[in-house]
Amino acid sequence: MPIVPSNSHKAIIVSLALVLFAGTFLRLPPSLFSDNGPLRTLAALHPNPKWHNMQLVGVDEDLYRGYVNEVSAKGLTHYPDVVLGYIEKQVKLPGSILPPVRFLFIFAGYVWHSVFGTEALEALKNVASFFSILTLVVAALFAWRARPGPEAVAVIALVALAPTQLHMSQHALVDGFFTFWALLTVWTLWENLQAPGKWGWLAAYAASLSLLVLTKENSFFVWVAIVIVLIVNPWLRYGLATRELWIATVVGPLLGVVVLVFLAGGVDVLLGTYRLLISKNYQLPYAIKTGDGPSHRYLIDLMLVSPVVVLLALAALFRIERTKRLDLFLLTFVGSSYVVMCNLKYGMNLRYANMWDVPLRFLAVSGIASLAQPLAKWCQLILLAAVVLICALELRQYLILFVDFPLYELVSEGLLRALHILK
Repeated sequence: MPIVPSNSHKAIIVSLALVLFAGTFLRLPPSLFSDNGPLRTLAALHPNPKWHNMQLVGVDEDLYRGYVNEVSAKGLTHYPDVVLGYIEKQVKLPGSILPPVRFLFIFAGYVWHSVFGTEALEALKNVASFFSILTLVVAALFAWRARPGPEAVAVIALVALAPTQLHMSQHALVDGFFTFWALLTVWTLWENLQAPGKWGWLAAYAASLSLLVLTKENSFFVWVAIVIVLIVNPWLRYGLATRELWIATVVGPLLGVVVLVFLAGGVDVLLGTYRLLISKNYQLPYAIKTGDGPSHRYLIDLMLVSPVVVLLALAALFRIERTKRLDLFLLTFVGSSYVVMCNLKYGMNLRYANMWDVPLRFLAVSGIASLAQPLAKWCQLILLAAVVLICALELRQYLILFVDFPLYELVSEGLLRALHILK
């Protein structure tokens, strides 16, 4: 992209502030806009209070609420009892239910419930909303440090209106919360590759990996992708992987596992919990019906939600150059995690792909820039027009899928029905 004139800096900062404000506003929980909420006068501007399904409580949401209430009643020192209670219940059930070893999300809900006195489910929704906003902030910091200027604003605009990001901010589900920690891990990894030997970034990277492990078992897929990113780095050359970075990549997750062992009450209990979760998932009718498919299923689902963003990201893939180190880095991460996640039997759901939203929007903006490169004189104007159009399309998709329909689970059949491809 052309160098931004100094007299445009103020406009860029104002644009970035407006985009962050809009993204934050759309991520606020519906309770703030209720008849008793502090923002009730703005309810007409916010689509979420209009959702009919906001009154419904999903199975997973109800389980998380139960875990928060159980921790509140027993205290954190009795967390092993919560895990044992799960095992006793899970053994008797024909299908899987989510385990309490997704500790960090439950703990965050418990803290919110304890500090603000909010009911457990409402506390978890507030946590999901808050961390979705933090994801937007981290994405903004990442974009600004990597590509300051118009491209950073373009990336954040697309993230601010990403349909699945907005959807996950409104439900007491772990996936949006997990996205924050995954993005923080990817960002700190990038910073360490660009500036090796900075102990602050190294500590932040190791800590984010530890907290990722404490959030959800899907952290394994992120870790595998990170290892592949580091392995291929000598050939793709998007940074310098030091010995300390490799050590942090191993030690960080191990610290998270150690904490989980103490929380579960022992190694055998923790392993037994995961064994039950995996084996029972193969017997869960809903997982059998909705969680399987070909390896390109995620690509189809992503196209159904954000078709233009995905196409532009693919355009960046076909116009990749060695000089575009960030693009290579993000493509390697998304591609590596994709290969692992699309091979899980009965384990595919677009909720799990929430962590790809920000990288895909980085790549989409890069795709726009590549397509506009032959018209260098009009490059910034093309970028602005393209981003405005895509944001309008993304908002429209959000309204169709999650407000008008309204969709709760992000599975292929639901997406197809919401878009009237299936009747």
